[in-house]
Amino acid sequence: MKLSQAKMAELLGLKQSSINRYEQGTATPTAENLRKYADYFDVSMDYIFARTDNPQGKLYEHKPKLMASSEMQQFIEMCFDPESPYNERLKETMIRMIGEMQK
Repeated sequence: MKLSQAKMAELLGLKQSSINRYEQGTATPTAENLRKYADYFDVSMDYIFARTDNPQGKLYEHKPKLMASSEMQQFIEMCFDPESPYNERLKETMIRMIGEMQK
């Protein structure tokens, strides 16, 4: 973008000497300063940290790990009414579904 260190420092509210140290590799920007860069250049932190080539970053889908099988079994047992005629069938279906999700 052909910005001088002085101009970049002014835009980001930093000192020119800090920008110089970042560029020379003798100092590391704080997380707050990295956010300032990301905001100024309208790029994601993933892009700043070279986790992606896409300036808008990556979208992550959270996939929590399932509980250990004994914990899951206890949870399933608590979910269904033992008096229900469908109790065993519902538990078996739930266990099968969870097993398929783990694949």
